[in-house]
Amino acid sequence: MPSTTGPGRKATAGPTAPHRALPVHLRLDDSDSPSDVVDALFLGRFTSGEQPFARGASLENVKAGLTLLPPDAVVLRQARDKDRSATLAEGDGWTVLISRWNRGADVTVAAVSDELAEQVLKSSVDDAEDEPEPQPENVTMGFWYVSPRRGPHRTTRQISAATWEELRVNYTAPVADAMDGLMKLTADDITGRLLLLHGPPGTGKTSALRTLARSWRDWCQVDCVLDPERLFNDVGYLMDIAIGEDDGVPGGRWRLLLLEDCDELIRGQAKHQTGQALSRLLNLTDGLLGQGRNVLVGITTNEDLERLHPAVVRPGRCLARIEVGPLTRDEAVNWLGTPEGVGREGATLAELYALRRGSTSALPVPAQAADGLYL
Repeated sequence: MPSTTGPGRKATAGPTAPHRALPVHLRLDDSDSPSDVVDALFLGRFTSGEQPFARGASLENVKAGLTLLPPDAVVLRQARDKDRSATLAEGDGWTVLISRWNRGADVTVAAVSDELAEQVLKSSVDDAEDEPEPQPENVTMGFWYVSPRRGPHRTTRQISAATWEELRVNYTAPVADAMDGLMKLTADDITGRLLLLHGPPGTGKTSALRTLARSWRDWCQVDCVLDPERLFNDVGYLMDIAIGEDDGVPGGRWRLLLLEDCDELIRGQAKHQTGQALSRLLNLTDGLLGQGRNVLVGITTNEDLERLHPAVVRPGRCLARIEVGPLTRDEAVNWLGTPEGVGREGATLAELYALRRGSTSALPVPAQAADGLYL
């Protein structure tokens, strides 16, 4: 048989099988849990190529009593930790890994064909989530955070929020007037990308943002970042959020990212203290990172306006910049229904609720303005 190498040529081997090019070695120590072992075992058939197709889904609110096991599944391993359980099961030509925590779950299927993987996954997760009855006072909000196990992750919750008409009385007149225009904004009215609410604690910044989410829900998805101090120091996390994850609503829907209590990020010394974090925030609002993305950033801070970094408050950057202060004495007395306990300088919303619970506890508290909604 003639040689195929020819003079000066070296024979080359054929392509290496993927599972041989990347062998899997499982090393265990006392930091690993039984659930970690179940996770690793699931990868075996996918890595070897025995079941080279995989499909997965995440569920937020699994119906009570469901195992999520597909029909005819045979359980191979099951482990329960303090805050998580993992189940490995198999069927004819497929393997499934079910990870559970609280009411949520991740389901991943490996199979001999993509069609089979999709079919088995569908049989596991279809109609598996509780869908609460929509309430007119509720709005869907997303919550971003970095999970030690899953990396950047977004979950959703139904949040109750008052209408602006119900909430307006909680704000001093100049703030209420400024909020009137903000609540009526539409996607066509967007001029800046940064929304800034600043003022003392307990004046109602958070509850205003909840109501804003309700007022804008037809055109804007609102996500709260639970670890903003990490967001702008982790480029991968920032890119995941900048690219976004919507609720399946097509058509260029806007997103509002809420960052609460970000004093260190935007105060005058921020550039020196936080390095690139401030630059990345500004880049997200009107730099290259924000180009082509319908992203707004909402920030609450307790800092005075004079102490904020000038780059944050420069003209054209802010969609709105509202100082949320206490109610005047007359407004506070009118809100409370009595002058008892109200000082000459007026009172914050938090102070008024404290007075109502104490000396005037017989007065009714509006359902949508309950404790915890006015910080």
